[in-house]
Parts: sequence; C-alpha cells; structure tokens
Amino acid sequence: MITGETLAEKYGIRVKKKQHSSLTGEGNIDGFRVIMYFPQTYMNNSGMAVNQAMQHYHLSHQDLVVLHDEIELPFGEVRDKFGGGHKGQNGLRSIIQETGSADFYRVRIGVGRPDNPHMTVADWVLSNFNGEQMKMMDEIAQKAAESLLSCLSAQ
Repeated sequence: MITGETLAEKYGIRVKKKQHSSLTGEGNIDGFRVIMYFPQTYMNNSGMAVNQAMQHYHLSHQDLVVLHDEIELPFGEVRDKFGGGHKGQNGLRSIIQETGSADFYRVRIGVGRPDNPHMTVADWVLSNFNGEQMKMMDEIAQKAAESLLSCLSAQ
C-alpha cells in the first residue's frame, strides 16, 4: 500500500528486513515504538503474516493497528476505528480468521467504488492510482498518520 510506504518514509522507518512472510521495519512515531509489517503474501493470506508477527513479539490484538483500503469510503477519506467485521475485505477476513479476533484497531483508507459499471471491485482495488490520485498521496498519508496516532494513543 502506497500510504503505508509513505508513512514509513515520513517517520524514517526503513522497511527492509524480511521475516514472517513480510517486509518489516522498526521505528518511533511520536514517542511510540512501532513495528511496521508489509505482508508479502497474497492479500487473502495476510493474516498468516500478521499472526506470526503477533506471536513473535507477544502482542495482543489491542496492540495491532491495520491500515487497509476501504471501498465504502470515498477516495482519500481516512477513518479509524476499533473492532468490527471484515465487510468482505479479504485481508481483514484473513487477519480475523488467523488471529482469532476482530478486536484490533484499523485505519481505513478510502478508495471508493469503481465508477465503471463493468469493472469488478477486485479489479478496482488492484488497479493503479491515476495521476490526480497520486498527487493526493501526501495528504492521505498525513490523514493516515493522524489516525494512526489516534489508535496508538488509545492503546
């Protein structure tokens, strides 16, 4: 996810280490120690990587913050929340299934729905951002950073 990569760069977190089927990096975000994980599995298997990381670091579900795309939010809108279902999002479905709980923080990053009636949702979320959307990445990353800090502060 480009926003996650932008956040890592913004906070100087080098995501280079390979472990638990992920690229990882450790750092500090406004006084909070964070371990960023970018699962390298298919989206619908990302829970495996998350579960391995949680077990390795002895983390509870309340320690977990997942950044993910959200088709129910307009492009660029960012919201955070605790818990909830997966709403058909395969990455969340996998995390909930593999870790045994939906009780974790989420930073939901809006990608909207396809405006082409012939495009499937799967094709939409896997497609590249257009030029206008790419120009918004810094702004979206800033909103995501604020939501991430809100989640970290609530823990």
